[in-house]
Amino acid sequence: MLYHLLYPLHTEYSAFYVFRFITFRTIYATITALVISFLIGPWLINKLSSLQIGQSIRKLGPESHFKKEGTPTMGGTLILCAIVLPTLLWADLTNLYVWVVLLVTVGFGIVGFSDDLLKVRKRNSDGLSARSKMFWLLLIAFAAGLILYVYPPFQTTLGVPFFKNVRPELGLFYIPFALLVIVGAGNAVNLTDGLDGLAIGPMIIASGTYLLFAYLAGNARLAEYLQINPVPGAGELSILCGAMVGAGLGFLWFNSYPAQVFMGDVGSLSLGGALGTIAVITKQEIVLVIVGGIFVLEALSVIFQVTSFRLYGKRIFKMAPIHHHFELKGWPEPKIIVRFWIISIILALVSLSTLKLR
Repeated sequence: MLYHLLYPLHTEYSAFYVFRFITFRTIYATITALVISFLIGPWLINKLSSLQIGQSIRKLGPESHFKKEGTPTMGGTLILCAIVLPTLLWADLTNLYVWVVLLVTVGFGIVGFSDDLLKVRKRNSDGLSARSKMFWLLLIAFAAGLILYVYPPFQTTLGVPFFKNVRPELGLFYIPFALLVIVGAGNAVNLTDGLDGLAIGPMIIASGTYLLFAYLAGNARLAEYLQINPVPGAGELSILCGAMVGAGLGFLWFNSYPAQVFMGDVGSLSLGGALGTIAVITKQEIVLVIVGGIFVLEALSVIFQVTSFRLYGKRIFKMAPIHHHFELKGWPEPKIIVRFWIISIILALVSLSTLKLR
C-alpha cells in the first residue's frame, strides 16, 4: 500500500522514531526535492532542447524578450516531480488534506501541460482556449472544494486576520469561495511568470510562509495560543510545503537570469493551485492576498489594463502584466526580479505578523 512508505517506519523500528516528527520530515522533504531537481534538471533541459520544445514569444511583448525565443519550456514538469515524489515519500498518506492538495497540483499541472504542448505544436503563444482552460481549472477546484466540504473534520468557517474572534460560517458557500481562491491563485502565478525567476522567487517565499501556517494550524496548543483556526491534520501539509520550497530552489538554479529553462503553464498553474488549496485548508485564505501580494498585483494590473482600455480606450500601464511596464520604463530585468523578491519577503513578514496582531 502507498501509505507504507517512510512515515510508518517509526512505529515498527526504534531507529526510525524521529520519522514521527513533522519538523524532521519537512526538512528532509525539502532536501529530497532539492536533490531531485539537481539530478533531473540537466537531463530534462537537454531532453527538452533535443525535442525542440522551446518557448514561443508573444509578438506584442517587449522586444528584449525576442532573444528568449526557443529557450526550453515546460520545465514545470521538474517542479511537479520534485513536489510529488518527496511528498509521497515523507508525508503521512492517510491524511486526506495531502491528497486534496496533490489532486489540485497534478490536475492543474496536466491542464498547464496540455496548454504548453499546444503552444509548442502550433509554434506560437496560443495554447488552450481561455474557455477550455478555465473550465478544467474550475472543475478541478470544485472537486477539491466539494471533498473538503463533505469531509466531517473540516470546518467551513473563514479565517479573518487581525480579528481573531471573527470567524464567519460560510456553509455551502464555502465551495464557490474555495474555488475562487484556488483558481485565482493559479491564474495569478501564471500571469507573474514572465521574467527569469520572477514567479518562482515569490513562490518559494510564499511556500515557506504557508509551511509555518500549516504547522501552526495543525498544532492544537499553538493554534489556541495564537487564536487561529485549528485544523487537525493540517500539519502534514508542512511536508508538502517543504517540498515546494525545495522544488522551487532547485528550479531557480536553472531558471535564474539568464534562464536555461522556463516553467511554462505546467509549472505556474500547478504551483498557484497548490498554494491556493493550502491557503484554504489552513484557514489562511484572506492572508493569501498579503503573502501572494506580488501575484495579486500582477493579476490586478491585467484586469485594470483591460477594463480601462475597453471602457475608455486608454491604457493605465505601458504594458500588462506590470513587470512589462517596468521593462518598458527601462528597468533591467534582474533589477525588476530582485525588487519583486524583496517586496515578497516584506509581505511575508507582514502576513506572519497577523498571527499576533488582533
